Amino acid sequence: MISVSTEKPPELAARALRTDVRITFDDTADTAVLRGPDTSLVLRPVRGGLRTVLRRLAEGPVPYEELYEGFDGTARERADAVLVRAGHLLAYSVLTHDEPPLRRELVRLEPTARDAGHRTAAVPADARVRLSRFALCRTRGGVLVLESPLVKFRAVLADRAARELVAALGQPGPAVRAGEDTGLSGAETLTVLAHLVGTGFVELAAPDGTFASDTEPVLRQWDFHDLLFHSRVRSGRFDESFGAAYPYRGQIDPLPAVKPAPDGPVTELYRPAREDIDARDPSLTAAVEGRRSHRVFGERALTARELGEFLYRVQRVRVHRTPGPGEDEVVSRPYPAGGSLHELELYVTVLRCEGVAPGVYHYDSYAHRLVLVSEAEEDRRALLGVASRSVGFDVRPAVLLTVTSRFQRMAWKYRAMAYATTLRHTGVLYQTMYLVATAMGLAPCGLGNGDADLSARVLGLDYLRESSVGDFLLGTPAPGSALPAEPGDEWHMVNSPEWALPVALDEKPGTGKTSSGP
Repeated sequence: MISVSTEKPPELAARALRTDVRITFDDTADTAVLRGPDTSLVLRPVRGGLRTVLRRLAEGPVPYEELYEGFDGTARERADAVLVRAGHLLAYSVLTHDEPPLRRELVRLEPTARDAGHRTAAVPADARVRLSRFALCRTRGGVLVLESPLVKFRAVLADRAARELVAALGQPGPAVRAGEDTGLSGAETLTVLAHLVGTGFVELAAPDGTFASDTEPVLRQWDFHDLLFHSRVRSGRFDESFGAAYPYRGQIDPLPAVKPAPDGPVTELYRPAREDIDARDPSLTAAVEGRRSHRVFGERALTARELGEFLYRVQRVRVHRTPGPGEDEVVSRPYPAGGSLHELELYVTVLRCEGVAPGVYHYDSYAHRLVLVSEAEEDRRALLGVASRSVGFDVRPAVLLTVTSRFQRMAWKYRAMAYATTLRHTGVLYQTMYLVATAMGLAPCGLGNGDADLSARVLGLDYLRESSVGDFLLGTPAPGSALPAEPGDEWHMVNSPEWALPVALDEKPGTGKTSSGP
């Protein structure tokens, strides 16, 4: 049913500049500059036919034949070669069938990747069509646009009829009927669909009436938000500003590198001595091989000394760098962070800890102390309830650690990748907590889910400014939680099992505690 062509687009597909690109000419230097928000292209020499083509494009969308009107074959080839170079700054425009001056633009297809290949599809009038479940509409520059993580174009819905057509495509139906009540003729509807189907915004049903995004095994396993996130946080198929762009410098003050501690009663924490840790810590290999997740914990409560050592080794501020002119204020902590911005904070819900009263605390990583945020039992129960649902049964750790992010700390510097980098940092912090806990003979468990709204309420945070991105359980090991010497028939040890088993069975020197297995 689908006939795809990579040749010249069908009649009434015009060439145009992207909506965010402008052309400026320098007649004395015979140059023209195509300037976009993040990139530009200087063309020289710009004379004769090329100048004519660029001036026509500067005036608005131009159908192919009108763009090259009056050109011989050689002049057209030369202009075409230049337009190929400038392809990432140009767009394809779908026009109504009217004659000028009544002719108007319906859709402008702007490439969002340099390797975007424009395609059109033959769409029969009775074909069943539907908007792809990966497509989304949003406002961009005051205009409604259609985007998809599967498509390397942005469809600017320039006309009301196009917007109404896209809305109608939310429900499957015959192609020609999708344009009813939009003011478009049947032929105009099919022309627009030829582009939207060809690029991938709209799907044609298979003979059995199903759509690929619902039935194709790979696509079925992608959630919409996951695929969108994947397409936006790495460069390649998204054309907006990316990386360390400092978009708000001079407009908004950056957040301080160290979050001011909240008001509340303070609990000073134990500070371990490096030589004491060096004398009793297992090797890195032992900690890596012995690491495992514990979901059942021992009856022994954590001690204030253990909690203080754990937090000190995991999250304390080691170095604070005061910035010079035009520099970032940064800190150093035991785990790495992009730009040394360290936007993550730890909140400690103490349930069973000798020497620290039950409550919800903020860890002041600069002063190495706990500041009480809430002593309400219902707050502790609510946070622990979410953790239990994440595990699948009631858990009784000694401590629940809530990892939050001060989002604007990252967003002030980074575009497009700020939240993705926060999640990377969360993973790095998880691993650091796992290894430190394992080295200390404690029982760690990183959680895959949490309730950011609930934790924001309990912690007194603004969901958009700072809220949770991770949750971590910590306690003491339950008896028999070490990896057994014979793990069972269902387990198949692979690649040097002797690495893990001795670690699981050996006692840590001087502690009497047994390290956990992998």
